[in-house]
Amino acid sequence: SETNLGVVEDFVAGSDWCGFLCNNAANLSSTSICLKLVHPDVLALTMDDQAALAKRMVGMLAEEGVAYDIGAYRSAPAGLRVWGGPTVDFEDMAALMPWLDWAFQHALKQ
Repeated sequence: SETNLGVVEDFVAGSDWCGFLCNNAANLSSTSICLKLVHPDVLALTMDDQAALAKRMVGMLAEEGVAYDIGAYRSAPAGLRVWGGPTVDFEDMAALMPWLDWAFQHALKQ
């Protein structure tokens, strides 16, 4: 799970649209990895529109067969929640990262 978190940390470090929901790196979960939308264009949207964008991303990823049940917790800010536990191979986690970029770019255009 720590390796999976490392994959996501590297992705977030190079991303202009997502960040960790938890602001303290010492408290990041390596199993339930929660991401929030931080792109300036998204932050300019209403909370409802931010949530709709995240929901579109989740739907696109499921429709493509890439990830399921990846939506943020209901009471959390708009974003994604990725399972990074020991049942997930780090290669699969790494393969997911470009799909997250794809979903964001396509959902933002809708």
